[in-house]
Amino acid sequence: MKNAQLKVVPAAPTPAPAPESAPRANALDLYLQSRIARLTGGVSPIAMSLAFQDWWQHLAVSPGTCSELAAQCLGGLAAPASAETGGDSRFDSFAWRLWPFSQYVQGFKLAERFWTQATTGVRGVAPHHAEVVAFTARQLLDMCSPSNFLWTNPEVLRAAAASGGRSLANGALNWRRDLCRRLAPPGMAVPEPVGPNYVPGQDVAVTPGEVIYSNELMELIQYAPQTAQVYREPVLIVPSWIMKYYILDLSPHNSLVRHLVQQGHTVLMLSWRNPDRHDRDMGMEDYLQRGVFAALEQADRLGGGEAVHAVGYCLGGTLLAIAAAALDSGEHGRPGKLASVSLLAAQTDFSEPGELGLFIDHSELALLDALMWDQGYLDGDQMAASFQLLHARDLVWSRMMREYLLGERTAPNDLMSWNADSTRLPFRMHSEYLHGLFLRNDLAEGRYRVQGKPVALADIRTPLFVVATERDHVSPWRSVYKIHLLSCAAIDFVLASGGHNAGIVSEPGHAGRSYRSRPASGSGYNSPDEWLAGADRSEGSWWPHWQQWLVRHSARQRVAPPAMGLGRVLGPAPGHFVLEC
Repeated sequence: MKNAQLKVVPAAPTPAPAPESAPRANALDLYLQSRIARLTGGVSPIAMSLAFQDWWQHLAVSPGTCSELAAQCLGGLAAPASAETGGDSRFDSFAWRLWPFSQYVQGFKLAERFWTQATTGVRGVAPHHAEVVAFTARQLLDMCSPSNFLWTNPEVLRAAAASGGRSLANGALNWRRDLCRRLAPPGMAVPEPVGPNYVPGQDVAVTPGEVIYSNELMELIQYAPQTAQVYREPVLIVPSWIMKYYILDLSPHNSLVRHLVQQGHTVLMLSWRNPDRHDRDMGMEDYLQRGVFAALEQADRLGGGEAVHAVGYCLGGTLLAIAAAALDSGEHGRPGKLASVSLLAAQTDFSEPGELGLFIDHSELALLDALMWDQGYLDGDQMAASFQLLHARDLVWSRMMREYLLGERTAPNDLMSWNADSTRLPFRMHSEYLHGLFLRNDLAEGRYRVQGKPVALADIRTPLFVVATERDHVSPWRSVYKIHLLSCAAIDFVLASGGHNAGIVSEPGHAGRSYRSRPASGSGYNSPDEWLAGADRSEGSWWPHWQQWLVRHSARQRVAPPAMGLGRVLGPAPGHFVLEC
């Protein structure tokens, strides 16, 4: 029946204890630190200064290294200009091989080599500090690239001459529009620069379905069947809470949800609510109990007690791994059982988190905690700025050159529009996640607790299908691979081409897609490099490979599709939460 009353999961009978990561300081301290965080974009100037102090002081007492750097610098200056660009796509055009632009490239490449040598391998520097210094040096160099300036970029000069200066005028207009959009008061509608708007429920997230359950934290969507018979086991997808769920249900041609439904699976999807400052005290336990466990109960009800194929993407996969460990341990008494667990670009060991770990230390988190304490949440734009910093060459400088110097706009697509549809993160949950998982690595080391009881990934006995992507800077594939050291379950591991998002949204028929796989075996542990050397490379999408794995872990006999919500629905997909700004 339509428009039924929303079922709300009651709060836990006893309030959760305050997080260990809660700032222990008075309001004046937090206020000042939050102002600093706003000014620096969340980057701790104290952490940065300590890293550079560690580096230069050790460099100062390394005269041999300093002599080598000086000789390298002098040798580079004396060398003739080279036409090679070192595979840097910014300098692919033949015009960069002509004088004087070849000189600019040579000087830039010399500076890159010098600073790479100067910031790596200095004896005595703490590894984290060395990584911070090297990363900062790369960012500053990319800012000064000759491709970023009018008079040193031959492509910009040629476009300006060919268009009679129109390209520069268009670039100035693009800059003005972007500035107005950034300075516009909250709530003011500012037209998008170019191309269509991808609206959930109209252009994306259009796979037919119904919201069958809702509480204060999430809506649960059941998608309408598209086959006469379906597999008995429902597929429950847990997306990350730092993104809107519809990255897995974009346009019809690249929707993972539609692909599964068309193959005869009953698919359920969590749609997380976009929290505000009133939700500041929602923690990881809330997301587990009122999110994953509540959804599993509904999937169990819908499937008539059949086991559930659970799928988690990014942090949703981390949360799902915690839930699976709790369920398989038998210590938590939750209803429902799992037929399989699929983790998509999800880390469970955070000891080597990649470049994102550069922003995770005690000083950085103290500043970030103060910022979230002040706001009640971490704003999506603030989080997006950190990811842009990791890829500043492509996401900042190359884009600015194209849009402001060449006067070109890139027409948005569904993935770009989703990426701009940011979400917020509650203060308590994000603080617990960063301190407990990223900083202390509690999950991998057996200290993470669910309802006061420790959980261990070694308790997972449910078959695992784990997907990583080759160029993932959020969940590096070797970090994802560490699940092999933590769980005793049978693990099928797949390494897909692409990055954190495009490698997962890898629809069949997409040109240039491939993946590497190697059947699970009982022959003992293989290192990541050994696994890679023995893996088979297949052209195309990994989706059909995974879907066949789901079939092998499903009952052979299919059944008639269950009624939508077993006759109780709350409204059509995509629901209300995904539309919240």
